[in-house]
Amino acid sequence: MMKSSPRIFVCLFFVLSPLFLLAQPQGEHIILKNVRLLDGVSNEIKTGLTVIIKNGQITEIGEGDRQASSKATVVDLQNYYLLPGLIDAHAHVDNLDNARRALAYGTTTLRSASVGSYADVALQQLVASGKIAGPEVIPAGVFVQPDLGGSILADPRLAELYGGAETEEALRRLVQINIENGVKVIKTRSAERAGTPDTDPRKQVYSEEQLGIIVDEAKKSGIPVMAHAHGSVAPAVRAGVRSIEHGTYASRATLELMKEQNTYLVPTYSTVIDLTEPGGDYDHPVTTIRGKHMLPQMQEMLRQAMDVGVDIVASTDSGYGPESVNRVSTEVVNFTKLGMDPFTAIQSATITAAELLQISERTGSVEVGKEADLIVVFDNPLEDIRSIQDVIMVISNGKIVHNRLPFEAP
Repeated sequence: MMKSSPRIFVCLFFVLSPLFLLAQPQGEHIILKNVRLLDGVSNEIKTGLTVIIKNGQITEIGEGDRQASSKATVVDLQNYYLLPGLIDAHAHVDNLDNARRALAYGTTTLRSASVGSYADVALQQLVASGKIAGPEVIPAGVFVQPDLGGSILADPRLAELYGGAETEEALRRLVQINIENGVKVIKTRSAERAGTPDTDPRKQVYSEEQLGIIVDEAKKSGIPVMAHAHGSVAPAVRAGVRSIEHGTYASRATLELMKEQNTYLVPTYSTVIDLTEPGGDYDHPVTTIRGKHMLPQMQEMLRQAMDVGVDIVASTDSGYGPESVNRVSTEVVNFTKLGMDPFTAIQSATITAAELLQISERTGSVEVGKEADLIVVFDNPLEDIRSIQDVIMVISNGKIVHNRLPFEAP
């Protein structure tokens, strides 16, 4: 396979996607007919259905046609497959163009993994106010780490932390400033990065005690904590974080501890593949060589995590920039290559991800009363999981934002 072809496709898709986003007239009342449904809850395809959406919510799912009012937008899905919108549990989206790109590929919700500012908070507010269609953003704001780097400019109050954020007082203050800026999750680290050439992803950064301080301060406001940890995973788990990001070097004992404490695993597996290949989000000789060592480590860790029963959630670890080739659907497909069954893999990007983000009462599955966050694909994803990589319609918050139907019958 030519390395350049995925990137060309991504670039062409981005050029065309604004047209798709504007192509379908919007309305508060949408009727989807001739639906084959995979609701994300039951491992079966239901056929011959009609799905009715009003005011952003799914109000009815039933068999046969429904009477359409003059104000309703009626869409014939031509017996293609309707699924819950995809959730990206680890992304770095910090501008409108990249948010649109994520949405066009079916990502109707994403959890920010920090962006160096509070652009993710602003995106969340734009979506919540209805000014843009989505994706819904769970913002993290500034990365809680010893050296804030350029993020020191995100808020004037961060100037007091210029010398570093390592003492209890500094850690609590950094968490407080994030929360006061409107974040809904705190991102911290237990170990160094993998994607930069001068760091060692196994080297511990914060101790269990320091991580515990961060978790404790966030908990006061009901805010969960996500911890970057390729290595030094166990201290973060014992400190009480809600999810481990990456987890490459986690031992089986640590995975069993995660299962015991209901700690989610967000492996960003496709990003480690990206490290080993030219182009994409990462392209440096040192990280390429490192990735070739890390990839088999992560593969074995993930197989053990599946065996132990850890809840695994899909993500991209991407900003959805014009050079990125990672999508949530890519991660889902890659999970099946490691032995995960297609339905569980789809759930890793839908209902399981929604449970991690604590929003499963309103999204993550196709059910009456939930938000209309939906995607449509050509083929049965339970039979060919690759079909979710070609999204032909996206509905976000009850609005059709991407539509390539109708198609001529083959």
